[in-house]
Amino acid sequence: MLARFCCRVQQQAYHDSMMKPLSLKILAWVSLLAIVFVTVSPIGWRPHDLLPVDLDRAAAFALMTLLFVLAYPRHFLLCSALLILGALGIEALQLLSPTRHAHLDDAVVKAAGAAVGAVTAWTINQIRATRTV
Repeated sequence: MLARFCCRVQQQAYHDSMMKPLSLKILAWVSLLAIVFVTVSPIGWRPHDLLPVDLDRAAAFALMTLLFVLAYPRHFLLCSALLILGALGIEALQLLSPTRHAHLDDAVVKAAGAAVGAVTAWTINQIRATRTV
């Protein structure tokens, strides 16, 4: 009976540990799709908020990169590099829209936000790793 209980506890722990990364992965990919949509869509469709535009851009890329690095902790460098460079690519996608204009300074703000998100997530992953040891 004790063995059966221990087996269930192990299965539940395995299940719980698998659910969290999956939900983070889904959130990460949804955030990427949302950012690409907002970046490429006509300017009138862009959501409006109270933040200054540069802070809004940086925060969006920081959050997206944070989600990706937390979801894929073993691929920190790959996620970070792709999302920092992806900021340039996503900004360049604005060239496809007649109502949008790509700017290098916007891409730099987005890349800086991605870098902040990557470092923050790396720090969180390091703290999580020390707690499980």
